Amino acid sequence: MRSRSSEAGLRRDALRIFRAAVKAADPRETVERELRRRSFDRYQRVIVVGAGKATQTMALGAERVLGRRIDAGLINVKDQHTAPLKRIEQNECGHPVPDERGTRGAERILELARSAGPDDMVVCLISGGGSALLPLPAPGFTLAEKQELTKALLACGANIHEINSVRKHVSAIKGGQLAEAASPARVLSLILSDVIGDPLDVIGSGPTAPDPSTLADARAVLAKYGIDRSLPERETPKRLDNVENIIVGSNRLAVDAAARTARELGYKPLVLSTTIEGETRDVARMHAAILREIREHGRPVKPPCCVITGGETTVTLKGAGLGGRNQEFALAAALDIAGLAGVLAFSAGTDGTDGPTDAAGAMADGRTVERGADAKGHLARNDSYHFFERLGDLVKTGPTGTNVMDVRLLLAR
Repeated sequence: MRSRSSEAGLRRDALRIFRAAVKAADPRETVERELRRRSFDRYQRVIVVGAGKATQTMALGAERVLGRRIDAGLINVKDQHTAPLKRIEQNECGHPVPDERGTRGAERILELARSAGPDDMVVCLISGGGSALLPLPAPGFTLAEKQELTKALLACGANIHEINSVRKHVSAIKGGQLAEAASPARVLSLILSDVIGDPLDVIGSGPTAPDPSTLADARAVLAKYGIDRSLPERETPKRLDNVENIIVGSNRLAVDAAARTARELGYKPLVLSTTIEGETRDVARMHAAILREIREHGRPVKPPCCVITGGETTVTLKGAGLGGRNQEFALAAALDIAGLAGVLAFSAGTDGTDGPTDAAGAMADGRTVERGADAKGHLARNDSYHFFERLGDLVKTGPTGTNVMDVRLLLAR
């Protein structure tokens, strides 16, 4: 293994490992592979719909296989997350807070599904972010009310399961309602998972999956977090016989690729878990404790090593700063590894974005607190972006075309 006498070497290696993880999670190839296994000759029409932060990449795979067999297609994508598609229309709209563009696109997607007949096939492409990108309100609920509700749930630290149970019950398209609208046509739903455990009903709020949550469950979430809002008196479908849901990518693929690349760079890789969740600061302190244990006692693995975890944490907003869960992870970890030599804590989102910022995440070493200014104050204000921006330690990749949660790396030389 080559000498790593500076933190700069750890930074370069972390970026290489992360890029390998993102590349392994590219959904275009997996979508192509799944579609090539099937024949579409018996269908009169093939319609492609979908939504998500990586759906444009999935659509590239669909176009490559289906080509002119696609009679109509429309996907809702995040602003600036587009691809060079020829037959499938892309509608850019707001994320994480939904907007009117998303509503209009969702209405058209629902209309396309309803236009399908018994001899047609609807191919649905869903990836993380689909919840905010299919914001069609249920009757009696407005987009403005959905926007405020989304903001409130994000700010209070509700997890993805809780948020989606509410979203499905204020939507006209989520919670299996898209597949229900397409009946009696067949629906093939290809799903890129950004949720721990890959639950079909939670990814993108499950527009093609039966919804096990009830209106009572959604109301319980609002009560838990003290959100005083009424919900429409309606229920989501609990059984769908016309749909096949298939997971085509997940965090595990990214983490496995990260481990392989770390080994190639001379580190001993250790994958701890792909199911990490919880409050970001608490998770960061746990990871920092692992780095201290490695440095001081060589456990659970001796340096040079790379400890890898996946999953997705949540941030309870207490300040008015700018940042995201990955940047907040790095800042919280920086405080606990201050003074340690030859270590690096890295966290980034595989989709290339972290919260309402242009960064995917950030990285910190034992000198980060010393180099920066008022790390504790920035953390208290949830202002990790501006802290790391001044240090040049933000991770910026731009849109990656995939979305399989986060990858965290702990490197020790």
